[in-house]
Amino acid sequence: MAKYDFDIGIIGGGAAGLTVTAGASQLGARTLLVEKEPHLGGDCLHYGCVPSKTLIRSAHVYHQLSKTTEYGLPEVKADPVDFRLVADRIRSVIETIQVHDSVERFCKLGAQVEFGEAEFIDEHTIRLNSKTHSAKYWVIATGSSPAGPRVEALNDIEYITNKEIFSLDSLPEKMIVLGAGPIAMEMAQSFQRLGSQVVVVQRSGQILSKEDKDLADTVMHILQEDGVEILLNTSVVDAKQENGIKSITVEGTDGSRAVYKADTVLLAQGRTPNTGSLGLEKIDVSMTPGGITVDNRLRTSHKHIYAPGDVNGAFQFTHAAGYEGGVVITNAVFHLPRKTDYTLMPWCTYTDPELASIGMNEKRAKKEGIEYTVWTEEFSGNDRALAEGRKIGKIKMLLNEKEKVIGVQIAGPRAGDLLGEWVAVLGGGVKLSTLAGTVHPYPTLGEINKKVAGTFLSTKIFSDRVKKGLKLFFQLKGPAEDPCSKIKK
Repeated sequence: MAKYDFDIGIIGGGAAGLTVTAGASQLGARTLLVEKEPHLGGDCLHYGCVPSKTLIRSAHVYHQLSKTTEYGLPEVKADPVDFRLVADRIRSVIETIQVHDSVERFCKLGAQVEFGEAEFIDEHTIRLNSKTHSAKYWVIATGSSPAGPRVEALNDIEYITNKEIFSLDSLPEKMIVLGAGPIAMEMAQSFQRLGSQVVVVQRSGQILSKEDKDLADTVMHILQEDGVEILLNTSVVDAKQENGIKSITVEGTDGSRAVYKADTVLLAQGRTPNTGSLGLEKIDVSMTPGGITVDNRLRTSHKHIYAPGDVNGAFQFTHAAGYEGGVVITNAVFHLPRKTDYTLMPWCTYTDPELASIGMNEKRAKKEGIEYTVWTEEFSGNDRALAEGRKIGKIKMLLNEKEKVIGVQIAGPRAGDLLGEWVAVLGGGVKLSTLAGTVHPYPTLGEINKKVAGTFLSTKIFSDRVKKGLKLFFQLKGPAEDPCSKIKK
């Protein structure tokens, strides 16, 4: 029987890698964690979720200063934003959270942590800093990076990605955002609210292209009200730079062209897996341009090598990476054949309003040929939303032919938090009648979840058939004749 230095080796110290490391080491497996960056935490902590949400909060607070009169308060004149102070706050939050992802923590759990670039020299062995380390099982959790430009001319100008945007020396006067996915939309709105003039260039006919268009349009209209200029069905055809000013030539589907100038260009057109320096081609690990190929147990073409997280290109969310890390632990440490199930994978785009989703939306249901009905409630009918001046948006609930919930989407205030109730309802198999019958505190935004369930059930409870049955069995007299006749007009 072959002997290895470690029971399990993990390459990558992001969400998926740290989940596997923590679980495996606490279960008694001899564990090696390798990270090429100077600190653990991955893209989420340093260039993604944490800094972006910190920036979004700063932008929200600053934006609210311009809205004080809408709340019956005196007008406030705010000084221009010094982005260095915003960046300092972002760094402070990262440093605070870094403690949870520190080397010391994982060493105390029993894992050996090494830094450097790992390269496979055979199916069980890597070379790291001129040394070799072998393991019975390997986990490739190296994540992803911003995809490069789709137009060659963009290589002739200086652009930034999410890796640079949170540490800028100053607030851009004008910013062009290429792409309209979650990162692009969050950053476009935030920088517009902080004082930049932002233009978004999107090839397709809607922002947030994976979402239902009606909800994506709700978000888009608010961004436009904030002042963001959004160019749909528009492609970049040329790019130049002179004295630090970037000139981007765009072309619409009608062939018309225009030139936009800015001091900063943000490239946010997708992600690419981090596999380049691992030597995977030497050990015949199957890959596509989208990521490492895995089965439903997250095993690669070598059954002892797993690939959870962004590197497999499935769901590029931190919570998805953590979930997949748990699947790897079950398979590699417990040796139980646990499979991934993304049916109820939730996600949220943290614009204002937020757009959150779980299960199927209309776009996906139509693509898969599933018959469904849609039930909606507007935030304009929620008392708490009205009190907070946040009445824009709605919740959509999709039911299949058997009247079972197959998906929920929310575009509105704190949509990501509101979705948490649906995560529990759908994940726990809770009936709509149970949700509708629960008591929610008043007034709360959460009442909208109860209300959409109740709206569906009311069609059953207050049907003509039920009314006829009650009238027959309990001799009900029915409604009064012309009950509104005494109301003064």
